[in-house]
Amino acid sequence: MRVLILTLSLLLALPALAVQPDEVLSDPALESRAREISKILRCPVCQGETIDESNAPISRDLRLYLRERLVAGDSDAEAVQAVTDRFGEYVLFEPPARGVNWLLYLAGPVMAVLALLLGWRFVRSRNLPEEGPARLSDEEKARLDRIMRD
Repeated sequence: MRVLILTLSLLLALPALAVQPDEVLSDPALESRAREISKILRCPVCQGETIDESNAPISRDLRLYLRERLVAGDSDAEAVQAVTDRFGEYVLFEPPARGVNWLLYLAGPVMAVLALLLGWRFVRSRNLPEEGPARLSDEEKARLDRIMRD
């Protein structure tokens, strides 16, 4: 039972392992702000993880830079903007809906509508009534009669 509890507690602590003890700020309020901001910034290497969860060296650099900005007195928005200016919009999990980013926001709904239209058209084309039965020529009728008699 103790092994199970220990294993579960270690699994729950895995995301916290990314932030190294030397990165933690002495001011708990600033550290709390840094952790919250770190949850909205993407690791450029891992792509699916936040910088708070990632162990990649670039994520460590991002976390340190973010903490430097907060210690310098930046607000949360200013710190995020500084990180974005330095590393690009790619580090944002939710990039702003402007410019080329509209393609990201509109691509999903447009593809869904296109898929529905294509599916509807496919289903409709399968349900169209076929032309009536083909008419047999006189020669074919005679041949069929011979086959049926035999």
